[in-house]
Amino acid sequence: MQQSNHKVILFIAMSLDGFIAKPDGDIRFLSAVEQENEDYGYAKFLETVDTIILGRKTYDKILSMGSDWPYGDRNVFVLTRNPHPATDKITFYSGSLPELISSVKSKDGKNIYCDGGAETIHQLLQEDLIDELTVSVIPILLGEGIRLFNGNYPEKKLRLVHCNSFEKGLVQLHYVGIKE
Repeated sequence: MQQSNHKVILFIAMSLDGFIAKPDGDIRFLSAVEQENEDYGYAKFLETVDTIILGRKTYDKILSMGSDWPYGDRNVFVLTRNPHPATDKITFYSGSLPELISSVKSKDGKNIYCDGGAETIHQLLQEDLIDELTVSVIPILLGEGIRLFNGNYPEKKLRLVHCNSFEKGLVQLHYVGIKE
C-alpha cells in the first residue's frame, strides 16, 4: 500500500536546558513568553494537521487546564496502557505506535501532530517516526524536570529549515529529518 505524503510533526516548547515541564508536570514557565496576538505560528501550523497523537498524561494535563479543547474537530489518538471507550473524535489507543502511524498515513489527509508528552516523543524517536520538529526554546533554565529528549534512540540527522526569534526571547527552530 502506498503511503501518503503527510508527515509526523513535533511542535513543542522547552526550556533552554531542555525541559518540557517541571518534575511535577508544571508547565507554567511557558507563560513567560505569552504575548497578546502572538501564538508563535501555532494556528497556522494547526491548519496543516488533521490528526493529533498525544500521551495520556498530556491528555489529562490538557483537561485539567479547564480551557477550550485545543484541537477543534481533528482526530485525536490518546496513547494509553488502559484503553477507554472512544468519543466522537478521541480514540484511546493501546496498540503499536508504528502501526497507528502507518494506518493514518495510508489514508488521505493532512499532517499528524505529536503534542507530547515526553514518553510519546521518546517512543516516536526510537521508532524513527518523526519527520519534522518545530521546537520553541523558552528563555528560562529550569534546572530539573521532564526532558524533551531523553536519549536511547537512533541517531537522526536533521536540516534546519527556519529559525525565528521573537520579542519575548523565544527562539523557534524548525527542522526536517534527513533520510539517508
